[in-house]
Amino acid sequence: MSQGPVGRAPFRHRLREAVAAHGPLCVGIDPHPGLLTAWGLDADAAGVERFSRGVVEALAGHVALLKPQVALYEVYGAAGLAALERTLADAREAGVLTVADAKRGDIGSTMAGYARAWLADDAPLAADALTLSPYLGVGSLAPALDLAVATGRGVFVLARTSNPEAAGVQAAQARVAGSCGSDTPGGGRRMREVAQSVIDALAEHNAAHRDGPGDGSAGAVVGLTRGTTGRDHGLDLSALDGPVLVPGLGAQGGTPADVAAAFGATDALGGGTGPVVPVSAREVLTAGPDLGALRAAVGALNGSLTG
Repeated sequence: MSQGPVGRAPFRHRLREAVAAHGPLCVGIDPHPGLLTAWGLDADAAGVERFSRGVVEALAGHVALLKPQVALYEVYGAAGLAALERTLADAREAGVLTVADAKRGDIGSTMAGYARAWLADDAPLAADALTLSPYLGVGSLAPALDLAVATGRGVFVLARTSNPEAAGVQAAQARVAGSCGSDTPGGGRRMREVAQSVIDALAEHNAAHRDGPGDGSAGAVVGLTRGTTGRDHGLDLSALDGPVLVPGLGAQGGTPADVAAAFGATDALGGGTGPVVPVSAREVLTAGPDLGALRAAVGALNGSLTG
């Protein structure tokens, strides 16, 4: 395995190590006004900063991955983004991995700008990984995919989400060709779910960078809400060869049993895919602001996922 230009191991490998050390759980840092109030904080940028940095202080060394929800910082303007910048800096200093949940998706120079903002080594908001939306075409994400390879960072691309509005797009059938432009000797194409076509495009990207600095840099987001996840509806992740981010555990209704039913073992799937990283936010965060209670909530969920 090659390392990136700054000696950084590929994101998937660092994530595997973090999961092995701390369990598979990812905790979302979601500073909703109600949570801020419950923590005795004002619903303003200062409250968001205290909340977020408190989560990092409590959970660094106890959780594999932290996922700040970018929109809940942007709502407070420049002061909110400054709070996010300091939160990401705290996480870097503490050695805990982060994924910025920004769901960016655009084309050309705009996509390149988003990529630099979140994945460049010198970016104030640099995270270890970034969530992306592929619905302008997976190819439009190339600037972020390429920069993640170059810097040893990762991306998680929305494939199948659990919100009901998504089904009309993500479960739609699309006529697609394979990587060589054709799926049959006669040149015909086959029908495939849009969500599966996203997974397959990411698998092709990862195959092209296997054993290099971008090894497994392209991960997928697959929601956990019952009835919408991978194996239940035939979403084939076996060739992805990258990590899977699984939102929906806890307050959104997903359970550790749902994770096991949909994905099997949380460390790997067939074909070398993994790790599988379930996400919980409110179920953990409502235990605060006591740092010990936050750690205990993480320990209980990780125990349920791995027990």
